Amino acid sequence: MKQKLHLWIEDYLFFPNTFQKIISFLLLPLTFIYMLIILTKRAMAKPIEFGIPIISVGNIIVGGSGKTPVTIKLASKYENVCIILRGYGRASKGLQIVSINGKIQLDVKTSGDEAMLLANSLPKATILVSEDRIKAILKAKELECKIIFLDDGFSKYKISKFNILLRPKDEPTNIFCLPSGGYREPKGFYAQADIELLEGTDFKRVINIKKDGKISELPAKTILITAISKPKRLLEYLPKDIKMISFPDHYSFTKEDILKIQEENKDYSIITTGKDFVKLKEFKIKNLYLMDLEIEINEKVDFSLMEEYINSF
Repeated sequence: MKQKLHLWIEDYLFFPNTFQKIISFLLLPLTFIYMLIILTKRAMAKPIEFGIPIISVGNIIVGGSGKTPVTIKLASKYENVCIILRGYGRASKGLQIVSINGKIQLDVKTSGDEAMLLANSLPKATILVSEDRIKAILKAKELECKIIFLDDGFSKYKISKFNILLRPKDEPTNIFCLPSGGYREPKGFYAQADIELLEGTDFKRVINIKKDGKISELPAKTILITAISKPKRLLEYLPKDIKMISFPDHYSFTKEDILKIQEENKDYSIITTGKDFVKLKEFKIKNLYLMDLEIEINEKVDFSLMEEYINSF
């Protein structure tokens, strides 16, 4: 039931059917109030300059559009880099140091799945999670980091930064902001980006199936388990008849969840995403496969403005 509910909500937010469109229109008065709050906050914000290059990789729709893998791709090119994110789904609060120069300090429950994925993928970086991004920026400077990447930082209006906005390959047919639609900010705000990257044109996802770190063939009897936003997008990279079991974004899997799935799907292997893998590996699942995601950025994308920004400090 929970799986069907969160998939229904995602369809409503992005690609609604007729009934869902009616609900969307009924909620428009709340959407106008929401937009007024957003516009007021942006207009009144006085961005703070921190004396360090801060690059935000964000989007304006609810859920994932490749922020974390794009952040990994861009940040991997620099030394003394710090990644700051909120740490959704973690069992902790406040500022937490996930890794320092690649040395992991916490477990995945304390850090959150995205932060642990970043820590594993960037072996020389420092990863911080904090609801208060300003506090985390000051900590990054204290740790002598030279460049900061904000994962999902576009809406942090009080921070002076360089904004990269990711645009989905399949634009939502629902163009409204919350709660009538899936946009967190008005669609016109794409114009506020310093660089806009369109999936499918400026960057693409490359998936390799791996088992124990090596590229592998996927068994015929395989089930997809995931807890990411918009999980249906994964299906284009997998066999057409694969079965999917999805949970809400950032869900913390339990031993009972896994045992139930294995009992109901005997003789099936399991495949999952990198974000889910950092949580599932603790259950020591025998036949666990990884959808290893890499980002390829079109060589025609011009990052000269970003380089000028970094070199200005």
